[in-house]
Amino acid sequence: MHHKKMEIITNTREFQLDRDTAVAMGKFDGLHIGHRKLLRLVLEQGDRGLAPCVFTFDPSPAVFFGFSDGRELMTREEKRRAFERMGVELLIEFPLTEESAAMEPEAFVEQILAKRMRTRYIAAGEDVSFGRRGAGDGVLLRRLGERYGFEVQTIEKLRFHGQEVSSTYVRSRLEAGEVGLAAELLGDYYTLEGRVCHGARLGHDLGMPTVNLQPPENKLLPPYGVYFSRVMYRGECYGAISNVGCKPTVAHLGRPGVETYLYDFDREIYGEEIRVQLLAFHRPERHFPSVDALRAQLLEDMEAGRKFACGNMKIV
Repeated sequence: MHHKKMEIITNTREFQLDRDTAVAMGKFDGLHIGHRKLLRLVLEQGDRGLAPCVFTFDPSPAVFFGFSDGRELMTREEKRRAFERMGVELLIEFPLTEESAAMEPEAFVEQILAKRMRTRYIAAGEDVSFGRRGAGDGVLLRRLGERYGFEVQTIEKLRFHGQEVSSTYVRSRLEAGEVGLAAELLGDYYTLEGRVCHGARLGHDLGMPTVNLQPPENKLLPPYGVYFSRVMYRGECYGAISNVGCKPTVAHLGRPGVETYLYDFDREIYGEEIRVQLLAFHRPERHFPSVDALRAQLLEDMEAGRKFACGNMKIV
């Protein structure tokens, strides 16, 4: 599916949309199955001639008010690419400042949602909050929707095995290394993406060429270790095995990276964009007494990974 380019409105409150919109309103700190449900509702409104639109605050309220360590499930760039892939036509990254955070909820709905965004339909979580002290909620949205002519659909939090699906829960599972469970909550595998950069080129010395990614500093990483993975490159999918961490046997680079060995792949793709998706945790990162011991372990890892990939390459 090829979608038209998504328009991004960022760093400004002075904008005016030129068409009627269906708006998914939320924090979207990561994209879990609850967020995906909101987005589906909004994308369906495209059939009624409404432009599918995402409204989110930038920075997020958690970061702005200091409740977050700033590490994200998805960086701003990653979110933009994901929204565009899904078919969103307009993304509004509304600047959260002292001034905009102090807007009365009614003024926010009238000036931003009704006037500037020409909203005809809003999908939001039932815990949606906006305006001064977060006083605006779903009840107020509905009441004002009648006045300004937009429909409001709120969805309750999805549950997964009795647990509410939230970004906080996804984050806690990732931090515990449970990338399989995280994938079920996200509706997709946890993904690290970017341009292939030069690493310690350890793989090349061992006769196992690898590709290296340097995730942005604010990207949440799961525990260091070896993961079964897959790599999306130019629309193709390759089984792989990835080491997340600081590569203790070889380099003391300080900043963590992701080094990935792709099965049945021997091209040099330095500088190209790839996405590495983590399928399952294999073993913790550890220090080996020698490069030979490391090579033996890597061969074992690769054998295990190949078996895993053959049985498990379902595309989420």
